[in-house]
Amino acid sequence: MRICIYGAGAMGTSLGVLLSRVGAQYDLVSRNCEHVSALREQGGILKFANETVCSKVSALLPEEMEGEYDLIILSTKQRDNRTVAEQIKPYLSHGGAVLTVQNGLPEEGLAEVFGVDAIYGGVLSWGAEREEAGVVKLTSNSGFHIGLGAFGAGEKLGEIAELLSKVFTVTTGNLCELRFAKLATNACFSTLSTISGLPFGALAKKYRRDCMRLIREIFAVARAYGAKKLPLNGHDLFQVFSFCGGILLPVAMKHYRNTYSGMLRDLEAGRRCDIDYVAGAAVVAAQRKGVEVPYLERAVELVHDIENGLAEIAPETLKLLKI
Repeated sequence: MRICIYGAGAMGTSLGVLLSRVGAQYDLVSRNCEHVSALREQGGILKFANETVCSKVSALLPEEMEGEYDLIILSTKQRDNRTVAEQIKPYLSHGGAVLTVQNGLPEEGLAEVFGVDAIYGGVLSWGAEREEAGVVKLTSNSGFHIGLGAFGAGEKLGEIAELLSKVFTVTTGNLCELRFAKLATNACFSTLSTISGLPFGALAKKYRRDCMRLIREIFAVARAYGAKKLPLNGHDLFQVFSFCGGILLPVAMKHYRNTYSGMLRDLEAGRRCDIDYVAGAAVVAAQRKGVEVPYLERAVELVHDIENGLAEIAPETLKLLKI
């Protein structure tokens, strides 16, 4: 199987380094020339809590891609998804698969380019950030789990799961349920981290009520789409939070207590972030089903206010969520 990981940010690079450790052959593609040069010269460096690993990787710029791939793993930000999809479509083999490991709900848009049956979704359990060119640091100690599902017929689901299970703990299931499980945490913690500048652990401990308001709204949307469970890292979020509410939030987020939102990093660097494709995707999904999500809507507005210089990144800004 010829593989391409398209998008060598923190998550794409960490995915590639981990796959390299079991001898998987792939091309890691990035538009960042400095990052590609570092990957070629020194390999991909992944920093764990107590060790650092370096793996040789095949790193390319998009214009250096050649031939066709049986599997393209898409790990770019979603802002330019349609353009990226059109660019990489010629490199997907006939009958090939696209596995998106992006956050949010990206499958529908990708299916418009590649066709429904070519699309698969992967939900990654770990957090990572790029320290410098070629170097990525893990920001969680939750292990390496991937929830995997098919958007269409899923003929290649078993083959993809077999490949990934050489490195990761892989769970296959209903893609809608897997997506909304991850979205419940992303739309909550990534959004509030972006607004406040705080790591996930501090949010779970000090801002439990705000977290649970957002999580409950995601639960309502998920149920409107027929989700019976929300599986994440071996737990059903419906059960965990229905019985215990926010009491378990600090426990549930203990492996991510030092994780900050990637969207926060974007805003701090002066870039616009992907809020419309994470919490914003949940808002659009809610509107389609007539589900009211006022806290999610207000949270998305606040992130845009920060982007536009109308609010600042600070814990006090969370007070503006009150509606």
